[in-house]
Amino acid sequence: MVSTDYERRIAARFATFDQDGNGWIDREDFSAAAKALLAEFSVPARSDKGQALYAGAEAFWQGMAGIADRDGDQRITREEFVTGAVKRLRDNPQRFAEIARPFLHAALAVADTDDDGRLTLADAARVLRVLHVPADLADTVATTLDTDTDGTITEPDIIPAFARYFTVPE
Repeated sequence: MVSTDYERRIAARFATFDQDGNGWIDREDFSAAAKALLAEFSVPARSDKGQALYAGAEAFWQGMAGIADRDGDQRITREEFVTGAVKRLRDNPQRFAEIARPFLHAALAVADTDDDGRLTLADAARVLRVLHVPADLADTVATTLDTDTDGTITEPDIIPAFARYFTVPE
């Protein structure tokens, strides 16, 4: 049972990971996110960027499963997600974000169409929409990620923001 406002905010993030909406998070959700990002940015799966994204998705899945899959069935229920995420965030919010680093790094590379290490706000919003952030919220979130207000987003902007995403209201 979700009992605190903090836990309710984290539970609301569950849908971001449950890409197919079947009520649990599993390896296929992470693969589906990678596949959707590659399609959105027309990057071949067999390219170096595509392979890095799939490897990052697998690493992210393994990290999430290690945190939250308490019964070992290779599926994370909403309750397991809330319980695991809350524990990890209370222990160390940055460590939770670190499990996502390989995926986030690779996703940035896929969406970085000019290979300059930065995303435009428009491309960042595209990534967010592909990952099921509502379209009306994606632009706002992308702008918020641009902490130095230079009109671009880099990996140092994304990693800490990932941890904050789980600790602030929508």
